[in-house]
Amino acid sequence: MVLREPDLGPAEVIVGLSLGHRTLREADHWLTDQARVLGPDLVACTHLVAGPYPHVALSVAGTAAERLAELAVTPPELRAAAARAAGEHAARRSGRAVRYPGADRMVGTLTVDELLAAGAIERVVALGGAPVTPDTPVHTRDFVRPQWQDGELVLVTMPHHAGGLAPFEVPDPTPCCADH
Repeated sequence: MVLREPDLGPAEVIVGLSLGHRTLREADHWLTDQARVLGPDLVACTHLVAGPYPHVALSVAGTAAERLAELAVTPPELRAAAARAAGEHAARRSGRAVRYPGADRMVGTLTVDELLAAGAIERVVALGGAPVTPDTPVHTRDFVRPQWQDGELVLVTMPHHAGGLAPFEVPDPTPCCADH
């Protein structure tokens, strides 16, 4: 699924793909590998979808996104999921950004101001009412996955044990019902 968005510029497109990735980790790795080939200007997102079976669909925006549609073909039974992912990304309603301008600079501890200045993230919010000020430290854990919300790329954070904030999504979550 390829969408051409006039407000994105004449050469920029949004591509929706659904390749049957079962986990976010699989989809993240695939998108990261493709971004190395296609360049740094991509905004590549994951989307959890239920049909025709639970899996992760993808959306990619950028001048090289259309090349991605040529490299990976969505099977017919997953085209509706791919179209949904592209539509959500185009509307900037949902999508978890894996690759985005500045993603490579989201390492170590940054203040909220530094994080916002370093890339495409437009807003930082904290769960539980924790204060977010320009000088609040954000412990990135070198894993920052903002989400499209109401037209903005938003990083959802939570209080960090060392003070400040950390992204809500952790790099290596324990799977549900894992052996302990």
